[in-house]
Amino acid sequence: MVKMLLKYTMLEILGITLLAGQFFCMVQGDSHYYDFVLREKNFTRLCSTKSMLVVNDSFPGPVIRVHKGDTAFVNVHNQGYYGVTIHWHGVKQPRNPWSDGPEYITQCPIQPGTNFTYEVIFSDEEGTLWWHAHSDWTRATVHGAIVVLPAIGSTYPFPEPDGDEVVVLAAWYKGNMKELVDEAMFAGSDLPHSDAYTINGEPGDFCDCSNGTANRWIVDYGKTYLFRIVNGVMNAEVFFAVAQHNFTVVGMDGHYIKPIATDYIMISPGQTMDILLTANQSLGSYYMAARQFSSEDVSVTGFDHANVTAILEYRGNPTSPSPPSFPSTLPMYLDFYAALKFTKSIRSLASQDYPVNVPLNITTRMVVTASMNTMICTSCSEGVDNDILASSLNNISWVNPHTDVLQAYYRNISGVYTTDFPDFPPSFFNFTADEFPDNIDLTVQGTKLKVLNYNESVEIVFQGTNLLKGSVNHPMHLHGYSFYVVGTGFGIFNNKTDPEEFNLVDPPEVTTFGVPKIGWVAIRFVAKNPGVWFWHCHLDRHLSWGMNTVFIVKNGGTVETSIRQPPAYMPSCKVPLKSWLKNEDVLDERASK
Repeated sequence: MVKMLLKYTMLEILGITLLAGQFFCMVQGDSHYYDFVLREKNFTRLCSTKSMLVVNDSFPGPVIRVHKGDTAFVNVHNQGYYGVTIHWHGVKQPRNPWSDGPEYITQCPIQPGTNFTYEVIFSDEEGTLWWHAHSDWTRATVHGAIVVLPAIGSTYPFPEPDGDEVVVLAAWYKGNMKELVDEAMFAGSDLPHSDAYTINGEPGDFCDCSNGTANRWIVDYGKTYLFRIVNGVMNAEVFFAVAQHNFTVVGMDGHYIKPIATDYIMISPGQTMDILLTANQSLGSYYMAARQFSSEDVSVTGFDHANVTAILEYRGNPTSPSPPSFPSTLPMYLDFYAALKFTKSIRSLASQDYPVNVPLNITTRMVVTASMNTMICTSCSEGVDNDILASSLNNISWVNPHTDVLQAYYRNISGVYTTDFPDFPPSFFNFTADEFPDNIDLTVQGTKLKVLNYNESVEIVFQGTNLLKGSVNHPMHLHGYSFYVVGTGFGIFNNKTDPEEFNLVDPPEVTTFGVPKIGWVAIRFVAKNPGVWFWHCHLDRHLSWGMNTVFIVKNGGTVETSIRQPPAYMPSCKVPLKSWLKNEDVLDERASK
């Protein structure tokens, strides 16, 4: 009798376990499978033809479409001639840094002739995100959009749109990007500047040899469309507008926001925005256009002045005799007020279905300066008195190690990095002044990172500096997390008065946000995603020069709060080129003179 009861008890437990497993699978959502084939293909733009690395022969690359909570498996086949990695920008990848993608941070490059499958785990993201290469400047041509639809059975927090369109903004360079960047980094010279911008791969009607090439979107009068904007530009924030049309911004970086009625947006590299546009104008054609917003000093005029366009065309327009109208509301290149006005209007939706959870009891506080610098390089041909341009966070200019940080952390390999990234800048001075003491702009390299305990509540104040008169907006991006932007301002952050003005009710929840020119931004998040997570300026010129570092978030006390085991295969590491910069000893010697 006892054996019989035991038998039935075990069967019941097994049944409950199977049901629980089925429920868990349902909660986790569906799985999607993609093949990304990376190879060189010829493209003709701006009167010349060049070969460039793309995914599945397209520029931009394919769109990934999933529902909230789904998982995508993306098998990347590298048929190019150099190593590449892919990052899933804005996807938190819970407990899964193995598939996050930044080169020498969470993996080594996928070498030519090999492949690697990423497991992209979606959790609470909803809206538009994107994917891009995260090795050197390869993301200029290797990128595409990610559309995260509401979970099955739910809907948008706004009326269902009649259709949606993906709009990917990118930069176009006439030369071979790989060669241009490698040469500049070796010589210590300036990095490439774009020759034009593109919307879904085309520069539009106002660029050389491009008239008649602009993308066209056909719309029906009276219908509302969801435009999913991705700024994949390498080094520029841009303004974007549609002629004679207003629109409503409803989402940013995979999170919904309080609707913003506007006739333009300003969007930084790495950011995504969801905007609703109602086709309510006279039948005809209208340009949608973007141009660079330059936050550099007004004396800097060498930026890309190209105006990129696409065309919004109403169905039923019988003749279209006149050219499309250009948006009169598109701000000019140096319109700092327009950029600030739009940025300050962004707030989280903060509704019952989409609540905010701003951490209030902060356990870790950091102040991090973002600076342009000089650095000693005796072997660089382009330096002046052995000085070359660099960038830094808290005066540390990041240098990639010889193997990826994640493997070193997980396998307990010593000598790859140190855990002494400073919580505060090495010295406090008038960060936003016009004049500075000699040698204060000098920085040093290091592979220094910050370790956080699981579930720590973190506040970081990013303080921009005007060293080298190089203060600009710095769009800072944190991998593995979204964060709340609780405050921003100009001048030097005051730790007594400025926190009194923090927005702890409905701050925007984002993955990329700008440190304003000659100003500061304060962010908060809870360190509840264990792993190795990169954070950096999303202007690739600054990333290449060292404005980046890493968080290690330790495991919690359970399996569910610990890093997952690594996949059976990770790309092997090859030793990168010898660093083109020198070390702290040289700096100490120079500063003492």
